[in-house]
Amino acid sequence: MSTVDFFPPVVDDPYAFGAIAAANALSDIYAMGGEPLFAINLVAFPDGLDMSILTEILRGGAEKVREAGAVIAGGHSVSDREPKYGLAVTGTVDPQAMMTKGGAKAGDVLVLTKPLGSGVVTTALKREAADAAHVDAAIASMLRLNREASRQARLFGAHALTDITGYSLIGHGHEMAHLSQVDLRLSLSSLRWLPGAVDYAQRGMVPGGTARNRAYFAPWVQSSTALEEWELNLLYDPQTSGGLLMALPPDAAHGLVEALEASGEQAAIIGEVIPGSGSIHITR
Repeated sequence: MSTVDFFPPVVDDPYAFGAIAAANALSDIYAMGGEPLFAINLVAFPDGLDMSILTEILRGGAEKVREAGAVIAGGHSVSDREPKYGLAVTGTVDPQAMMTKGGAKAGDVLVLTKPLGSGVVTTALKREAADAAHVDAAIASMLRLNREASRQARLFGAHALTDITGYSLIGHGHEMAHLSQVDLRLSLSSLRWLPGAVDYAQRGMVPGGTARNRAYFAPWVQSSTALEEWELNLLYDPQTSGGLLMALPPDAAHGLVEALEASGEQAAIIGEVIPGSGSIHITR
């Protein structure tokens, strides 16, 4: 299996940016139940910018790939006005055990790893309005590989698996629901947010991708109660290196959450799978 992802900096520190971009690219392999084998660097870098910045970006990416048990096998660079970095990743997976988005079954429970809100926190950072502790918490979350979460999902018999990135929880949830020909019911009160995310959303610090996500995915979203604007913005917040959303039998869900938390992961039951054809139902 192969996948690719790259983007401009989301944080100020070059090393952290490189490592986050690498974790984000590796996540696609984990979302399919695989293990990364090797990766190829993809670099865009401005002429005249200090090359030590690029060195740190590449070092961050290489060390994250090494943490995943894979290797950097080369790469390609181009000159561009804005730095960009990511990876093309190749991994291995047992064809009989490969995870997809399309296997969720009515009656399944939904588990999400990692708290949400990285988009609003990094937007607050860009506007120089973010608390340093909030930025540190967001970076720590984005740096965390989804390796253990993927392994535990397979061990506990998950029916469907996807990672939560740029299309937001709603967008990637809709993909799972649509491909599985079911609906998802999400509990707003069960969702976990990164420190500061709610405050920044209430202050209108949302990334541009939020509006695009809302415009596209809103037709498939229903709510049992009126939602505040900031609540909607958080639900549609584009994530960078977010967690894994998994659907699995109810009798396995609590054991999975306990196993994840015992291994240092954050996880929560956030909803359930119900009969339908691709819609997302939001409850409080």
